Amino acid sequence: MAAARRFGQMPDGTDIEEVTIGSGDLAASIITLGAVIREIRLAGVDHPLVLGFDDLDSYLHYSPHFGALVGRSANRIAHGRFAIDGHDYQLERNEGGHTHLHGGKNGFGSIPWRLVDHDDTSATLALDSADGDEGYPGRCAVTCRYSIEAPATFRIEATATTDAPTIVNLAQHTYFNLDDSPQIYDHEVQVLADAYTPVNQELVPTGEIRPVDGTDYDLRQMVPIRRMVDGARFQYDVNMVVAMESVAEPRPVARLRSPKSGVALEVRSTEPGVQFYDGNMMKTIPVPGLGGRHYALSSGCCFEPQLFPDAPNHPNFQSTVLRPGETYRQVTSYTFSRG
Repeated sequence: MAAARRFGQMPDGTDIEEVTIGSGDLAASIITLGAVIREIRLAGVDHPLVLGFDDLDSYLHYSPHFGALVGRSANRIAHGRFAIDGHDYQLERNEGGHTHLHGGKNGFGSIPWRLVDHDDTSATLALDSADGDEGYPGRCAVTCRYSIEAPATFRIEATATTDAPTIVNLAQHTYFNLDDSPQIYDHEVQVLADAYTPVNQELVPTGEIRPVDGTDYDLRQMVPIRRMVDGARFQYDVNMVVAMESVAEPRPVARLRSPKSGVALEVRSTEPGVQFYDGNMMKTIPVPGLGGRHYALSSGCCFEPQLFPDAPNHPNFQSTVLRPGETYRQVTSYTFSRG
């Protein structure tokens, strides 16, 4: 078993550890900051398949959630407000002063986790979130197990429990680039969703569930990410509706392929939604990424399996409320192949 190594130290002195796991053709590096998937490598491919950094300082100052497990509630909550059982709660509004995003400034993807167990093919991390963190009620205990199954599948199983009613909606925020190009526009994408949740100007769902038929969100067949509409590139940052309810075992959600490299990715998940984000809000990052690479607008794209964004404020969405005695569970897998 490979030993964990010290990746860096937080400003408060907390050590951040890194562990590398692998099986068959796939290997990955995990750090305890944000339960981040720092790197994924496929045998026979001479570049990483995800965006990341080689040092802790870059994650602390420049990462747009690269590889992080975000929560306590992923994605956006309108005005940072919701109610449970008649009690109103106000969360941090960390996006534009109006919206709560990815659990807040100190959400799960931005703080240290504990490495509680690891072996050659898996790593288990844990986090205890106190009552009142970022405004959320209840103490929340979270566990995330990353594992690699031969020949080339990366599996995520996340669970959470609470001692008081709260909301939990986790999402893995890895950015994929399957051919090391500066942008992912020429990658081909497929999302197995018949509908999507339209958003307002602050990218918060309106509550409507709209069919993808006849829209630019119809990605049911493999198409290039680069899509021009009225002379401008169409941008993707939306929750796609795979189903209306979670399931116990992962089902196919999305596919990504690079015609240039022949590398393909299949995403499977238990979650009813997946946020497809093409990196259109990425800024030029002033420090090098993995292996000295330079990241800028749309250097990677994300598939974020999730319950629907802003669900506490839309009774027609599957509830994200977690109560004492219940266990939140998400399983998502990434399977890689070469053409």
